[in-house]
Amino acid sequence: MVIVLWLAVFGGVGVAAGVSGAAYSTDYEVPGTESGRASALMEKAFPGETGDSDTIVWHTDHGTVRAGVVEKTMRQTLERVDGLPGVAEVHSPYGKHNRGAQSPGARQISGDGRTAYASLTFARSTEDLDAGQVRKVVEVARSAAGNGLQVELGGAGIAVTEAPRAQLPELIGLGAAAVVLFLAFGSLAATALPIVTAVAAVGTASAGIALLSHAMTVADFAPMLGSLIGLGVGIDYALFIVTRHRKGLRAGLPVEEAAEGAVASSGRAVVFAGATVCIALLGMLVLRLSFLNGVALAASLTVVLTVAASVTLLPALLGLIGMRALGRRERRRLAGGGPRREGRAGMAARWSGFVERHPKLLGVVAAGVMLTLALPTFGLHLGTSDQGNNPATSTTRKAYDLMVRGGPGDGHGGGFGPGANGPLTLVGTLDGAKDRIAFDNLSRQLRGTPGVAQVSGPEFDGSRGTGVLTVVPDSSPQSRQTSDLVERLRTHELPKAERGTTMRVAVGGVTAGYDDFASVIVGKLPLFIGVVIALGSVLLLLAFRSLAVPLKAALMNVAAVAASFGVVVAIFQWGWGSERLGLGSAGPIEPFLPVIMVSVLFGLSMDYQVFLVSRMYEEWQLTGDNCRAVRVGLAETSRVINSAAVIMIAVFAAFVLSGDRTIAMFGIGLASAVALDAFVLRTLLVPALMHMLGGANWWLPSWLERWLPRISIEPPVGRTGGMPELSDMPGLPGPRDGERPLVGA
Repeated sequence: MVIVLWLAVFGGVGVAAGVSGAAYSTDYEVPGTESGRASALMEKAFPGETGDSDTIVWHTDHGTVRAGVVEKTMRQTLERVDGLPGVAEVHSPYGKHNRGAQSPGARQISGDGRTAYASLTFARSTEDLDAGQVRKVVEVARSAAGNGLQVELGGAGIAVTEAPRAQLPELIGLGAAAVVLFLAFGSLAATALPIVTAVAAVGTASAGIALLSHAMTVADFAPMLGSLIGLGVGIDYALFIVTRHRKGLRAGLPVEEAAEGAVASSGRAVVFAGATVCIALLGMLVLRLSFLNGVALAASLTVVLTVAASVTLLPALLGLIGMRALGRRERRRLAGGGPRREGRAGMAARWSGFVERHPKLLGVVAAGVMLTLALPTFGLHLGTSDQGNNPATSTTRKAYDLMVRGGPGDGHGGGFGPGANGPLTLVGTLDGAKDRIAFDNLSRQLRGTPGVAQVSGPEFDGSRGTGVLTVVPDSSPQSRQTSDLVERLRTHELPKAERGTTMRVAVGGVTAGYDDFASVIVGKLPLFIGVVIALGSVLLLLAFRSLAVPLKAALMNVAAVAASFGVVVAIFQWGWGSERLGLGSAGPIEPFLPVIMVSVLFGLSMDYQVFLVSRMYEEWQLTGDNCRAVRVGLAETSRVINSAAVIMIAVFAAFVLSGDRTIAMFGIGLASAVALDAFVLRTLLVPALMHMLGGANWWLPSWLERWLPRISIEPPVGRTGGMPELSDMPGLPGPRDGERPLVGA
């Protein structure tokens, strides 16, 4: 019945999403900012020019773009593009040729005459563009290339054709996870269950996110981010439950009883861990940004469904495959009454004993590794990458480079300068002739402003109540100099021009919009991190009834985040190997990346904290011996945690192949964070610190003990379906006389 219900939900939501389609957004504007006001004024005053604006760039190595053959070829090509569905208008440098639009002429031809561009305006905004129509535009425009003529296209609309390759990363990640699962389980049936569970949950969530995009703003990368998180945590959660189920089968329990015990013990820990991930993700809601609200809810929906699948669909599948959850050798050995083999667990026990004997040395080594990797984080530069950071083989990157400097054979002075790829739009509200004169004077004033390469306009709407100036900086959109120019215009140049008039001018455009977005994010980041840490710490305080455990967890989470950001900065901002990985050139880190990564990383770090410390806490309650508690907890959970980490690393790292720089940032950042968390923090630094702190790990003031409500990650003893004790591995001492064993996470 459970399997049929999941199939029905999966099919129903998938069909609904297929019928309704998706409405993802690429609009990162923040309401109430100056760039947002400029955009609103433009939309009201020039409704016919609110569609996405892109460029078609061509370059010739021989002669000039005014040569007869080149001009004839490009005139015909631009006319064909202008007649394509979805295209509003094309402004050519060769004169009047389309829908009555007069060309800007020489402004669109470079100084050496070898490079030119046409402004291409689509009928819809970027998020509403039809990818098929855009691909046809690219195909028609590039068909003109040849015989020394290079044609490329750039802009946000054209980037739709270079959307992330959604299926490839998932397939590679699933393949790598399958290999790790088979090595861990030795059973094809057991290997398939975590993957089937995760795919069912992520598939349902992806369709649900598409439906959600019609009800609220959901960023275009949210589905892939949801898949990245869902596949990672979904396979991991299923791994923990299947591992516990297999232990029950080895102990001789019937299939149904083993599955019941696995869900009653590890399943409860999975629910708790999933709740911590959702709380961390929903912490983004405190930022009150519609763009991030959609990302938070989309990712949380994916996690909720993976948890639901782990505790409902997975047990049903475990019952379906029966004893095949074990490998053939194990089934034959159990049938013949042979002994259990736990050699690998003995290796984990020996490592646990080694950490116990050398906690200070290992703690210093682990802390040194984390600190070294975190050092690049101090040079973090938040900003917006542009198409100059795209892979060198993409048409958007080639168009960007042509606009900046022309083609490879033109020498110097062949392009239009880096600012041509991100002009600023100055929108003025004008009341009367005096304001219009002041706005006209503003264009002349700005031509002599440092950092300004070119000023076009002014242009006025029909009522002449709104004027527009286009300002081309002499620096690239992502550079600090352009951001400084935006700030200088807003604080000095424009107030000076407005003095003595009723004119008000707002600075807009893509670059100004991203600057406003980054400033809002950075301003709210301390509040956001504080809320996420506080909520996670409260959960751990309630679960483990200790002040030291949540404090250490918060410090470890911060360490994991800082070190992973160090890796991201080195690769993407410093450019260490980014071109070789096909991730484009070095550039700034996206301003929303810290928020989303902090949410995800805090949630995932809490997962490992819960699975590790819950077993230690159980042993502490049983024996009151801190050394034994830490030793047993590390020995019994390290193998499963490390296997889960390898799977998650493989899934996350595969998203580097998505073709999208932002998703690749997430993939590398999350993969490095999980690797450091599992192999450095949880197996070295955390147990070393817990050995050094001794009984203080579990101290809680008596007054707080009485006041706190009780939350149990593990079920009461005797309620786990007869699950065996987990400390029966070679190399670990058994429980003391008179002690009753409990069940670990």
